[in-house]
Amino acid sequence: MILPTTMDQWVLRGTDGFSSLKLEQSAIPEVGEFDVLIKFHAASLNYRDLMIAKGTYYWPLKEGIVPVSDFAGEVLCIGSKVTRFQKGQRVAGCVHQTHIAGSLSKEDAMNAVGSLVDGALRKYGVYNEHGLVKIPENLSYREGATLPCAALTAWNSLYGAKPLLPGNTVLTLGSGGVSVFAIQFALVGGAQVISTTSSNEKAAVLKKLGAHHVINYKENANWGNTARKLSYGGLGADYVIEVSGPNTMEQSSIAAAIDGMIAVIGTRGGRTSSGALAHTALVTTRRIMIGNRLQFEEMNRAIEINNIKPIIDSKVFKFEEAPEAFQYLWDQKAVGKVVIDIE
Repeated sequence: MILPTTMDQWVLRGTDGFSSLKLEQSAIPEVGEFDVLIKFHAASLNYRDLMIAKGTYYWPLKEGIVPVSDFAGEVLCIGSKVTRFQKGQRVAGCVHQTHIAGSLSKEDAMNAVGSLVDGALRKYGVYNEHGLVKIPENLSYREGATLPCAALTAWNSLYGAKPLLPGNTVLTLGSGGVSVFAIQFALVGGAQVISTTSSNEKAAVLKKLGAHHVINYKENANWGNTARKLSYGGLGADYVIEVSGPNTMEQSSIAAAIDGMIAVIGTRGGRTSSGALAHTALVTTRRIMIGNRLQFEEMNRAIEINNIKPIIDSKVFKFEEAPEAFQYLWDQKAVGKVVIDIE
């Protein structure tokens, strides 16, 4: 296969929102001896990508960065010393490229795709072999592209520091990517699942997915107490997947069981608190920074063995429609993951 010498890519020129996305041409990166050249097939968006574009992300950015961390693609060629991959294999990338095992270091956090390392909104990319994993055999490229951030974050929340046990209760908030994956992973582990969402339409999707109870938080401001009552034995949730930020922490704390775990993931609800923080309850809060490569590979085995299928929003965007995809996710129209077809 003869590769072209240039490719199309989206870059961020400034941080003024989605209008900062500019479609440009660039040379295809060179392949080093430990590198893998990937032809991107699909990418998926996370709230992190929106924060980067809007200039509200809490880590520094490379000027002219190619955004979006999550991708799936095909290995086109490998460096002379690569041992983990062969031409033709299907791969996804780790968001933190050097986070192989254990806890996240500052260096790992800085070596992040889509902020300091060029990301997925381009036709081809080159990454070190140790920052990649094979995608599950049962998944398409679109489905594989949803895994690096949202899926791994959900997996780490449930099976990381304190692994989920059968019969535990899991409370998920909203219908975004992390929450939907958490429902799927919790059900595989034999847990009771209680979910909150903002509409009856989204509630129907979550019930179809397998959630035992769904609460419309717009109709029930005291959803934390309701979730506790619905939990097995009325003891509360052993795990709360907290994606909304400080403004929902009070209700999450009310919902949590004694010695429960609140996995603090995002700040979609804002960064200022209007209620009690989790330390007023007898719970543990754990800040989740995605997960390491070994966890990624562990999760992929579970996905393949149990034939778990990621939930992708019904609207899939073309490569040329990337800014529209960002706006669509920002407007909270999606149920599941927003995907962009690269190829």
